Amino acid sequence: MDVSRIRVLRGPNLWSRHTAIEAIVSCTEAERAIEGIPGFEVRLRARFPHIGFLQPAGEVKAVSMAHALEAATLGLQSQAGCPVTFSRTVPTVETGVYQVIVEYSEEAVGRLAFELARELCLAAAEDKPFDLADALARLRELDEDVRLGPSTGSIVSAALKRGIPFRRLTDGSMVQFGWGSRQKRIQAAETSDTSAIAESIAQDKELTKMLLHAAGVPVPNGRVVETVEDAWAAAQEIAAPVVIKPRDGNQGKGVAVNISTQEQVTAAFNAAVKISDEIIVERYMPGHDYRLLVIGKHLVAAARRDPPQVIGDGVHTIRQLVDKVNSDPLRGDGHATSLTKIRFDDIALATLAKQNYDAESIPPQGARIVLRNNANLSTGGTATDVTDDVHPELAARAIAAAQMVGLDICGVDIVCNSVHKPLEEQEGGVVEVNAAPGLRMHLTPSYGKGRAVGDAIISTMYADGDDGRIPVVAVAGTNGKTTTVRLITHLLAQKGLRVGMTNTDGVYIDKQRIDTGDCSGPRSARNVLFHPDVDAAVLETARGGVLREGLGFDRCNVAVVTNIGMGDHLGLSYISTVEDLAVVKRVIVENVAPTGYAVLNAADPMVSSMAHSCPGAVMFFALDPQHPIMATHRAQGHRVVYRDGNDIVAAQGDQEYRLALGEIPLTRGGTIGFQVENTMASVAAVWALNLDWEIVRAGLRTFISDVGTAPGRFNMFDYRGATLIADYGHNPDAINALVKAVESIPAKRRSVVISGAGDRRDIDIRQQTEILGDAFDEVVLYQDQCQRGRADGEVLALLRQGLANARRTTETKEVFGEFLAIDTALASLKAGDLCLILIDQIEEALEHIAKRVAEG
Repeated sequence: MDVSRIRVLRGPNLWSRHTAIEAIVSCTEAERAIEGIPGFEVRLRARFPHIGFLQPAGEVKAVSMAHALEAATLGLQSQAGCPVTFSRTVPTVETGVYQVIVEYSEEAVGRLAFELARELCLAAAEDKPFDLADALARLRELDEDVRLGPSTGSIVSAALKRGIPFRRLTDGSMVQFGWGSRQKRIQAAETSDTSAIAESIAQDKELTKMLLHAAGVPVPNGRVVETVEDAWAAAQEIAAPVVIKPRDGNQGKGVAVNISTQEQVTAAFNAAVKISDEIIVERYMPGHDYRLLVIGKHLVAAARRDPPQVIGDGVHTIRQLVDKVNSDPLRGDGHATSLTKIRFDDIALATLAKQNYDAESIPPQGARIVLRNNANLSTGGTATDVTDDVHPELAARAIAAAQMVGLDICGVDIVCNSVHKPLEEQEGGVVEVNAAPGLRMHLTPSYGKGRAVGDAIISTMYADGDDGRIPVVAVAGTNGKTTTVRLITHLLAQKGLRVGMTNTDGVYIDKQRIDTGDCSGPRSARNVLFHPDVDAAVLETARGGVLREGLGFDRCNVAVVTNIGMGDHLGLSYISTVEDLAVVKRVIVENVAPTGYAVLNAADPMVSSMAHSCPGAVMFFALDPQHPIMATHRAQGHRVVYRDGNDIVAAQGDQEYRLALGEIPLTRGGTIGFQVENTMASVAAVWALNLDWEIVRAGLRTFISDVGTAPGRFNMFDYRGATLIADYGHNPDAINALVKAVESIPAKRRSVVISGAGDRRDIDIRQQTEILGDAFDEVVLYQDQCQRGRADGEVLALLRQGLANARRTTETKEVFGEFLAIDTALASLKAGDLCLILIDQIEEALEHIAKRVAEG
């Protein structure tokens, strides 16, 4: 079994809406049916009993080693605790070669599971051992390392429930919600609305105390010290047990409480000074430690935190009792679990000494041994939910503390005997205010019910009903994609929207190009959705990106499929037929929002059949309003766009909106058929977004298909009285459409310049010149520098073969290089002639043509 390629599908894709690993797996003849390998399945199940079924229900085909690899990859992730359910193995057109697709929840875990599954299958085939426990442990450990922690995870889950898109920006906890100008970001329990000044105040415990005192919030008295001698002096001034803590610490690091003796003060100071140069000594407040979570202007959760402790049994040492508690699977070393392991450090040993114990002491049965006087969960404490018990006045004090510091999400630490009473009645107080507070004590408290704090945070970021999305239009098809994308972008911009656009020319943000080259893939789409200055996105969605990585978005408002026709790029990546190609193009239709639209070409059977796959509504367009699909769709009360004489008509039921073709320069008064179709598709797309019709009319009047607006898309020039047309037509369907268009333009003599892309099939390359040979008097063939895997002269030979039976062409020329071919054609032009130049290097070729035109 050989794996020749692994792809990571990070968005909705050809197979499903799940993120997935896709691999090309080659099996030997024996591996194509594992029942022919004696004992293989028995050995496989012995090594991994939970592997599940190797053959999907309802299938009767032979089970290959690739199927076993699929089942093992999915099963290992599932047993490691990953929420994955989807997998599939598909034979390709090559005998013994399969595409294996397995869902993942974390990319790194999916990759590791695939490698471990290969090792498992190999071990079963060769009757070698496989350490299943170690494999699952590695997967669990990696999953814990890379997945979002509980705090961030709860916020992301809340966003998903609201339909708000998210993307993880780092390997840590920084996440973006929403798209474009609607985006917001979080890092753990901090949001893009969290004030940096407020966070700085919260880190300065002395400044926080001063501000809270000014707001009338009870706080313990005390002061900042820098030496151990001053610390002891401050403790004597307070004349009561004290708390010693770093001025700018967090997570309870370096905090010691209920300190009385000089020896204790010295030890606590030495521990705290490792965290900060400045130390706070303040009055110790007896009572319980409570954390109140304030989000916005509301108290949303409260928990009593108890310090890490063990209960003696008269048999085991304290160290052994701690080890036993730490063996609880709910306790971990970080924040991924609901509880943290109890630390055995200098503070724990000092706390034991105050109780006349050390690590090796054996406490009596029932004795409560405290390992730390502070109750932070990060040092091993436990939490009990008390949200429903908090007195309104006490809650008001916590909210006032958060507001005084200026935090939108705030953890307020209070010490008091009970949350049932106001602080003033029990001499309690606020001892600390925390930015980016941990949420896990409220999500999964040790005792009591969890609180939906993630939902509360999302509600402060996005109002009810707001999903943080901008309008997204995805455009796919064989031809017309780029022009359609550009026209939709132009129409939306007329409304004042800042539009982000991707196409085969680059990435554009509000008319400014920020990237060049073919940017019709998912990475460019994600970059547009990342950009904070984008109010709407129009994304050309090419087959290559869908196959390579999936979509760059989870769903779109409008999916436009212009056509499939005879297809393009067939024979690549196991897309061998137009039916295969249609399945790829259909992916954007399958991922239309339930409230969105698919805009489909009714005259193309491959496209019109996609209507059944759309979760939203469907709008058809076609030149012929009497087409059966168009007529039926309109009769059912749905939207259609068609041509009626000199108008484009958008109709629903008895309602019609007419757009005069004479006012749409792109179509040259309706004489260029394929531009009429592109315009209809664009009009349908903006109708789906409810764009005002006067804005649509104004936009259509001002969209000119020149080199600045739509480079390489039927750009026309005047050269010494002859007509030049430059276009990026590159497949038989495009050539046919161009021939029909130029036939409407009068000319004495017609010539064409063409090359062929080497990554097309032979039949596709030949067919282009078969079409041109019946429409042009002269054909200039050229070979470019990039032959895309073809031998030198091979493409020219195929083009020449296509001209063998030409009915019109009487002269053929062959040259090397695109620019020389253009110059060769121009040299023979006379006034009244027409020359179609099928350009390859769009920008360079257009610049060359413009230079020749300027020279006259």
